[in-house]
Amino acid sequence: MTRCFFSAILGLGFGLAAALPPALAQDGIEAKAQACAACHGAKGVPIDPKTMPVIWGQQQSYLMKQLRDFRSGERNSAIMSPLARNLAEDDLRKIAAYFAAKPWPARGAPANPPAPPKGLAQCQACHQPNFEGGMPAPRLAGLSYEYLAGEMREFASGERTNNLDMPKFMQVLPEGERDAIARYLSAL
Repeated sequence: MTRCFFSAILGLGFGLAAALPPALAQDGIEAKAQACAACHGAKGVPIDPKTMPVIWGQQQSYLMKQLRDFRSGERNSAIMSPLARNLAEDDLRKIAAYFAAKPWPARGAPANPPAPPKGLAQCQACHQPNFEGGMPAPRLAGLSYEYLAGEMREFASGERTNNLDMPKFMQVLPEGERDAIARYLSAL
């Protein structure tokens, strides 16, 4: 009986020891993700949606690329670059997966959604028909008008270059069309 009890306790100990590292690893990523929540929001809504994107429920491949680009300096940000620079590749991967697994923040449907603007069809090829993103393009539906317009303007001016196609697409669209696209996407 003692032998059986000892074997059960020993087995339980090994089982807990085997389960503990993944639990600690998850806690480590959650702790690192808390730093993101300071700006991007604890419930997925950024503290300033005009200048910060929603990252909850965003495409994992897109999040990973942006984190790598911030870390390498290919995409520059006074806030994000220093934060990403201190993260290991495996942490970037885990953080991207962590936020991609979260639900996109719910919000009410717009009262009067605008009509789809001219120039929108070229966006659907990568960002998908409902603009919910897909490998490797991000979700655009529901991001704020100000954030979308700002990013589109940066691509058009050549200020943001961490995507080979976007600067070309944005440069051929007149500012009015970019504005209409940003208004439409933010209303989705």
